Amino acid sequence: MADYIDTFPGRSLQLHGSQYLYFGGTAYLGLQTDAEFQQLFISNIQKYGTNYGASRKANLRISIFKEVESMLGSWVGSEACTTLSSGYLAGQFVVRQMSGPKYRFFYAPNTHSALFAAKTKSYTTFATLNIALRQHLETNPSETPVVFLDSIDFSGSNFPHFKALRTLPLAQLILVVDDSHGIGIVGEQGRGVFEKITSLAPKELIVCCSLGKGFGVQAGAVFGTKQRIEQMTDSDFFGGASPASPAALATLYQATDIYQRKRQLLKRNLQLFKERVLDITHFLSMPQHPAFTYRDDALTQYLKRKDILVTSFRYPDQKADLVSRIILSAAHTPTDILTLCAALNSYKE
Repeated sequence: MADYIDTFPGRSLQLHGSQYLYFGGTAYLGLQTDAEFQQLFISNIQKYGTNYGASRKANLRISIFKEVESMLGSWVGSEACTTLSSGYLAGQFVVRQMSGPKYRFFYAPNTHSALFAAKTKSYTTFATLNIALRQHLETNPSETPVVFLDSIDFSGSNFPHFKALRTLPLAQLILVVDDSHGIGIVGEQGRGVFEKITSLAPKELIVCCSLGKGFGVQAGAVFGTKQRIEQMTDSDFFGGASPASPAALATLYQATDIYQRKRQLLKRNLQLFKERVLDITHFLSMPQHPAFTYRDDALTQYLKRKDILVTSFRYPDQKADLVSRIILSAAHTPTDILTLCAALNSYKE
């Protein structure tokens, strides 16, 4: 059953008259409730306005879009980048632009619905995906396979080593990777997985992502070759869609020092949690990442009795499996982390 609140949930929240610690959501750096970050955002709203609904193809254009895209592309290690109003739109933008007779879509296990075309299902294992890809390459050489996957799939199958991905015929396929839960958080200085997957030498790599989870602003991005990004942005889809808020992108552009400090705080909290929790094997987790997934609904209820709320719901719809995760953030204090560890260490299945 869903609970309703009236403010953004930070490291703690009020619910039904009680105070809870909150270890859920996707605000990994705790930026949405950070006073310094908020003031920077407010100053950019005063400069750029609350919304910009014009087309990126209009005759009058705000320069911050190109400045941010150039910065992000160089930072991630891609030839080019474009931004959109959300991560979901970024995923669907790629899907739409890659649809056509030249390509055939394949979906790795646990791929997010943001990358789905109509009536799409993921392969349940990389082994079956590998077989299907090689059969396709033998029988339909005119259709380039496009493999979609999430960098952070919360099962530990992909990031950080991408062992299963390495078994695929990468030199013969295009990879489209959703790095929404990685960019800003994992990799050197939070650069995500672009350079890591580039080193695996796929025929082509396109990375799309939300900028909300790792950067605290409502926007999405797509990274790829200069030719691919130019092809995508020269489309009616891109020209017809309202862009990301320029105030949000300007904040991302100016908040480099804040992001770096917050990543260090998150790293501290992650290290403390791993040192103090007694049974880390109870969770599925990944190095550098602050999400700890589990399947024991009784643990969720136990933590709630201990005044701790976590993420636990069926996603992306009511037919899906229950998703239960403990999420650490940079906003949590060491005392918060120790309180969580004490509750977990006292839990009896």
